[in-house]
This record gives sequence, structure tokens and C-alpha cells, in this order.
Amino acid sequence: MDFIDLPQACGAQGSVRLPGSKSISNRVLLLAALASGETEVRDLLASDDTERMLEALQALGVGVTSLGDNAWRIAGVGGNFPCRSADLFLGNAGTAFRSLTAVLALAGGHYRLSGVARMHERPIGDLVDALRQVGAEITYLGEERFPPLEIRPASVRPGGVVQVRGDVSSQFLTGLLMALPLTGVETTVEVVGELISKPYIDITLAVMARFGVTVTRQGWQRFVVPAASAYRSPGVIYVEGDASSASYFLALGALGGPVRVEGVGADSIQGDVRFAEALESMGARITRGPNWIEAQAPATGRLRGIDLDCNAIPDAAMTLATLALFADGETRLRNIASWRVKETDRIAAMATELRKLGAAVEEGSDFLRVAPPPVLRSPAAGIDTYDDHRMAMCFSLVAFGTPLRINDPRCVAKTFPDYFEHFSMVTEAVPVIAIDGPSASGKGTVAARVAAALGWHYLDSGALYRLTALAAQRAGVAWDDEAGVAALAATLDVDFTETAIRLAGEDVGDAIRQETISVGASRVAALPAVRDALLFRQRAFRRAPGLVGDGRDMGSVVFPDATTKVFLTASVEVRAERRYKQLIEKGIAANIQPLLQDLRERDERDSQRAVAPLRQNEDARLLDTTEMTIQQAVNQVLTWSGKVL
Repeated sequence: MDFIDLPQACGAQGSVRLPGSKSISNRVLLLAALASGETEVRDLLASDDTERMLEALQALGVGVTSLGDNAWRIAGVGGNFPCRSADLFLGNAGTAFRSLTAVLALAGGHYRLSGVARMHERPIGDLVDALRQVGAEITYLGEERFPPLEIRPASVRPGGVVQVRGDVSSQFLTGLLMALPLTGVETTVEVVGELISKPYIDITLAVMARFGVTVTRQGWQRFVVPAASAYRSPGVIYVEGDASSASYFLALGALGGPVRVEGVGADSIQGDVRFAEALESMGARITRGPNWIEAQAPATGRLRGIDLDCNAIPDAAMTLATLALFADGETRLRNIASWRVKETDRIAAMATELRKLGAAVEEGSDFLRVAPPPVLRSPAAGIDTYDDHRMAMCFSLVAFGTPLRINDPRCVAKTFPDYFEHFSMVTEAVPVIAIDGPSASGKGTVAARVAAALGWHYLDSGALYRLTALAAQRAGVAWDDEAGVAALAATLDVDFTETAIRLAGEDVGDAIRQETISVGASRVAALPAVRDALLFRQRAFRRAPGLVGDGRDMGSVVFPDATTKVFLTASVEVRAERRYKQLIEKGIAANIQPLLQDLRERDERDSQRAVAPLRQNEDARLLDTTEMTIQQAVNQVLTWSGKVL
């Protein structure tokens, strides 16, 4: 499975230039295609959703030209698509699917619209019902009231009053409003029930106005599309930064900060900029400019839980669900029924993943209540994202409290392909000192003492495989049972200090050095699933204020971004002598020559193995301790790390 391991963050600061708004991007593309004249669209969002829209427009005969740097030239067709028949695949792009359904239903052609499996689970019946009121001929090709759809030429009966439900998705109303100017006849749209996500309708009306069609809004229940409406190119149009994407970085600012987002601000037409108001309610300090917003943690250092009607910020509200993990008291998010018909059932998915972290969660048909746990867990199986970009981005915030694995992170390509790169730019990861080296080089002793001197956590990575073998033996799991051993490895309750190694609270330092356990460690270390499980288990030790880890691939595989990397070694003769003295002190009979031969053979195996061979990385400092005392080695590592005591 594809995943990303996020280290625990100990701070967040900086600025982020936001990608273009998905909601605005696809609206602008479609209206530019329908307009008379050419339109240059600048700062367009580069994402899966906009790619699906661009592909669909090209399939319909629209001239589409990339100008580079997220700019596109769209040759408008004046309301008449050249291609009167097409099969359009729209992925999981709801904005593209709903708006194109409405427009093509009135375009007089024969079209088939389909998407991914999840798109075929997202309702569209209310929009189809509304379009049929004006004569559209639309057939469900699968389950009734769900995509895929077939649209045939029809005798459109424009004018009068068209009713559409507004309590499932505002995209139904958006699609209808964008399509009706094609009829040229005044038409009134009446919304049945409460209209949700009203700010998205404001976006629709604002973009339509930029293309020359002004809709009269009578409250939120009636919308009048005037007669003789026709879309006209504005020439050049800029896409605002995505306000929903801004929420993740503003939330980071609320946990530390300051973090500034550029591309949206006080002048934005997007409702999700009101997310900043929710942060203020939680105690965060917010400042605004015409094209930027900045967030910083409360003066008290702690956020507080809130009870909020999220109708105005349905997408950005998801960020509040994970931010609630860091707040004092419960957080209740209401009026979020639309979450259930998004890329996934977001209420159910959010509740499931929050519980993995230890939160107490209550979910209802249109609400979510989150009570933060005393201590955040770091689930070995990771956080599942359900092919939902916003799930991946929301849960990245959890790294502020614990190391975290996020599964299928590439789903962010739907709206923010380089999200995690931007995330790493404004967050400061917990520092790591990685000490690698051959067996018996003294790296474990040095690492433990450096950790003690700094007051940091300590990881003996080699001992993890011995601990895994011991845990399997005690649990009655065979060492060749890959799945069983991997499950144990992922949940080991271990603790390392300078003087002890504990498993489930028991000091097992001597037990894991037994010859039988050494054999078991060698066998379990050869199992790919065990290595995978222990990779994240090792990374989960990276907690504030810092970590010192020793092993053979700390700096190359486990912590490639370690702030200090050391390759600690000594001559094989000195290492054999150290091992000999160590065994004698423990009352274990030993002979220097077999030890020397064993170390030479082990060095050869470790340096030649296919996976993570033992070698000094180019960015690691060499520390040869052949002529050094332990304290001298410790002092040298502290000096290199800039933490001289």
C-alpha cells in the first residue's frame, strides 16, 4: 500500500501560496467554453478534477490551449458544442459531473457521462428531476437516481418555474443556474427545502456575472435567470486561491504559527474564508489582508472546543474535526449532512479514523461530536483516506501531536497535488540524531548516553527485532508466521532507556540476548511484512523533544531527514575486545577468536545485503572510536549536533 509517514511536528511557521480554487476553476472553464470569444484563464488549479473538465471540453470540440504556468486559453463556442455526441469520463469530479449534466441536457446532443465507482454512488436524481421539468431526456444507465447517465436530444420547454431540491447538494442548483442561460428565456428556479452550502451558490453567481449573466436572487429560495442571457468572455480571468485548502495551513498556524496563506483574504468570493472565524471562536489569533489570512496559536497556548453550524463552510469544516483533537473540551459540528454524499461518506469516515487516534466520537445524520483523548495514539495500520483528498489533508494536522502514517496520500491530487511538500515547508519536524554502525562498535552505548544528556527519547532499532522474536515466542506465534509476527511487531509496547529495555513494562534486556532469541531475530528480520511493520514502529519513536536512534539504516532508511547523521565504527579487533569484556562482565564464558571471526562474517553480511546494506551515507559524519573513550564519543556527537552541554 502507498503511504506517507509524517514525523511529529514541533512547530509551524511560514507562508503558503495557495493553488487555484477547485470550485472556481471548473465553473470558469465551463463558462469560458460556453461564452462567445476567447478567454485566458490564469492561476487555474492543476488537479485531477480540472483535468477531467478540460478533457471533457476537448471531447465536446472546445479549443483548449495550455499557455504554461497554470494558464489556459479557452476558445468559446457561443453556447453550441461542435461535437453533438460524446462519451465523457469524469472521474470523481462532482463539480464537473453535475454542471456538465445540466448544460448537456439543454445542448441538443447525445452524450454519456460516467465516472469512478464512488461517483456512481453520489446522488444526482434531484438535478435530473429539475432538468426533466424543462423537457430534458435523461436515462439512468445503472441504479435509479445515480450516475452513469445517458442524455439524448430533447424538445426543451424553457421558461416558467423550475423546482430543485437544495438540501442534498448545492451543486444541483449550480448546474441548473449555469445551464439555463442557454435557453435565452427568463426562467425562475425555486429551491425546495433548506439550501445548504449557500456560499458555493454565491461563487456560482459571481462567476456567471463575470461572464455577463446576472441572476436575480430573491432570498435563498428563488433565482431568476433573465431572458436573452448569453455568456461573453471577460478576456482574462484570474482564479482565486482555494479557500478550502487554506484551512489546513490556517489550522497549523492555530497550533503554532504564525502561518500565512496567500491567494485568499478579505476580498474573497469563497465562503470557506469564514473558516478563519471558526478558528477565532476556538481562540486562535487571526489577521487579514485583501489577499491573505494569517493564523497564530491563542495567547494562552490552548484552543477551546466549539459548537458550530457548519452550513456555510462544509468542506473546511472537516479541518475542524481533526483540530478538535488539540482543543480543550468537546467540539460539535452541526448541519454537515452533505458530508455523506461527497467523495466518501465523510461523517462515517471521519468518525472511524478519529477513533483510531483515541478520540471519543459521536456521529449523527448531520453532526459530529469529538472529544479529544488524553494522549493521541499513533495507529500502526495508519489513517485510511477513502480516496478522499480532504481526508488525507485534514489528518495531516494530527502530526502536530504524534507521528502518523497516512495511507494513499496521492489522493490529494484531486485538488492539491503537492500538498505534502507545502506541509513540510511550514512545519518543523522533531529533530533526530541517527547513529549507524557495525555490530559491537559501541553505537548503542553512545546513543543512549547522548539521549540521556539531551533529555531526548532513545531507540535501539536492533533490539526491536529481538523484542519481536521474544514477543512472538511468548505469544505462541511461529517465527515464520509472517502476518502473525508483523501484527505483533506493529503494536510492541517497548521502552528504551540508558540502562534498560522493557517489553510491556518488564525489563527484558538479558532475555533478548539469549542465543535462541538471536536466532529468532534473524528469522523474523527476513520477513518483508515484519520489516514494513517495524519501519513505522521505529518512526513512531520520533516524539518531542527529540530522538536519538542507533542501528544500521537509521540515517538511510528510517530517518533520511535526520538533523545529524553519524557513522560510528571501530576496528574489528577493538570491537571484538569490547564484546568480550561485555560478556565476561555478565558472567558469560567467551573466547576472543570466535568473537572476532563472528564480527568479520557479520560485517560482510551486513554490507552485502540487498536491503539497506550497512555503509556510511554521504551525508553522515564518520566517528572512529578505536582510540576514543565512550565519553569522548558522546561529546563529539553532541558537538556535531550543536547541543554541547
